[in-house]
Amino acid sequence: MIETRVLTPHEWPTWRELRLAALTEAPDAFGARLSDWQGDGDREERWRNRLSIPGSHNLVAVLDGRPVGMASGVPTPDPLVMELISMWVCPEARGHGVGHRLVDAVAQWAKELGAHQVRLNVAPHNTAATTLYRRSGFTPTNELGDLLPSGAGHAQVMTRQL
Repeated sequence: MIETRVLTPHEWPTWRELRLAALTEAPDAFGARLSDWQGDGDREERWRNRLSIPGSHNLVAVLDGRPVGMASGVPTPDPLVMELISMWVCPEARGHGVGHRLVDAVAQWAKELGAHQVRLNVAPHNTAATTLYRRSGFTPTNELGDLLPSGAGHAQVMTRQL
């Protein structure tokens, strides 16, 4: 059974474990690099602050009692648009509906806040994520996304109407 739950700042060790695993397993899928969150970047205060972004909704997915995925919803300057960030599911939990559950939980949160749209950035070469997002109701836009960490291109922006 898949459970999603909201993480609070005092649960930062769970977020840390998942985020470091995500950045290790899929280094080109995120706007941050593993090295950004190691060494001097690996501080309790920083992890707590990440979970304290004003208005954010930070989720962990639990499968068979073990944290296996994460996602966040964050506000944008437009109150009708929320953004899905930091989405990741560990490889052994993929194909079990974890990703869909996380995406839908963020979309439900956004809808409850009165948003009309959820947007995200996805690396263009990340076909598994793009497929998940399409199946979850997202469509690509012509908008230029965030610069990829490598500096070689931009992410694809996708949106889901609520």
